[in-house]
Amino acid sequence: MGNTRAWHTVSRNIAAGLLAGLLATAAQAAQTLRVLAWPGYAEPEQVQLFEKKYGVSVSVSYVSSDDELWQRASRNDGENFDVLAVNTAELQRLIDRQLVMPIRVANIPNLKKQLPRYRNIAALNRDGKRYAVPYTHGEMGLIYNRKLVKTPPASIAELWNPKYKGKVLAFDGSAHNFSIAAQEMGLADPFNLNRQDMMRAVNRLIALRRNVYTFYKTPEEAADLFRETPIALVYANYGEQQVALLKKAGADIGYVVPKEGALAWLDCWAILRGAKDPALAEAWINFTLDREMSEQLISGQGLANTLQESGSVEPSDKLIWLEPVEDPGERALLWSRILSGHRKPH
Repeated sequence: MGNTRAWHTVSRNIAAGLLAGLLATAAQAAQTLRVLAWPGYAEPEQVQLFEKKYGVSVSVSYVSSDDELWQRASRNDGENFDVLAVNTAELQRLIDRQLVMPIRVANIPNLKKQLPRYRNIAALNRDGKRYAVPYTHGEMGLIYNRKLVKTPPASIAELWNPKYKGKVLAFDGSAHNFSIAAQEMGLADPFNLNRQDMMRAVNRLIALRRNVYTFYKTPEEAADLFRETPIALVYANYGEQQVALLKKAGADIGYVVPKEGALAWLDCWAILRGAKDPALAEAWINFTLDREMSEQLISGQGLANTLQESGSVEPSDKLIWLEPVEDPGERALLWSRILSGHRKPH
C-alpha cells in the first residue's frame, strides 16, 4: 500500500511537471510581438527569421500616415502595440504623453554598427534617457514624369501650377501638407505657424486640393495611380522608396529636391509603455540592425538605412529635418475639413 501511495505521488508529480512544461511551452508559443510600422519596414521573410530565432510570433500592423500612427499608438494609452516605427517629430509627442519607455542600450549591441551620425541625435533622448533607435531615413522630394515635364521642377510651388491641373499627386497627411504650404508661402519655419499664417496655409491647401488629381496614402497606391493616369508631378512623401517603385515598373521619371528644401524624416524604433515584454521588443530592434535586414531596406524598398551610405541627394540639396508642429490636432482637424471637399475626378 505504501508503495502504491508512493507510486501515485510520483505519478502526480510527473503529471504536474509535464502539465507545467506544456503550459510553459504553450505560453511561449502564444507570445506575440506586436509591431506598428510603415510599409516595407518589416517584410514577411524577415519577420519569419525573427520568429524562428526567438520562438515567438510577430503581428505587424501597417500605417499610411502620421495621423493614423498617432491614433493607433496612443489608443488605450499605448497598450495595443509593443514596438513601433516613428519619426523624430512624432516621437516627441509620444515622450510628452509618456507613451513610450526608455530603451536599455545594453540590450541592443548592433548599435555599434550604425554610422557615427546616427549615434548621438538629441531628439532621441530626454532627461538623460534614450527613447528610440534610428532605422531608416529619407527626404520628400518631387517626382516628375519626363514625358510631361520637360524641365525639372525647381520649386515646391510647381504643385500649384495651373498647367498641371488634374495631373498632380499629393500626400494625404495633415502635418506635412501644412508644412509644404508654409514652404510655398516662403515662411522660414514650416513647423510653427501663427494664426494668420495658419489661415493662409488653409487657403493654399484648398487651392492645392483643386489642382491635384487625388491624394494618396501609400507608395504602392501612388505607383498604381501613376501607371493608370497621366500624372505630371508627385509629391514624394516616401522619397526614394517611391522612386525605386516607379523605376522598377519602368516609369520614365526624374527626382529632385526643390529649392525651398525637402522635408526629411528619420524613422526610429521605439517601445510603447504597454509593451508586454520590453526585452523582446529590444531584441526586435537589435534584429532590424543586422546587416541583412538593413540591406533589404535598400535592395527591396529603395529606402536608406543607418549602416551604409546611400541615396541620390546631392551635397548641395537642402534637407529640413522634421520637428514637432505647433498644434498637430488642429492641423489634422483643418486638413480633414479641407479634404472633405475633395472628390477624385472621373
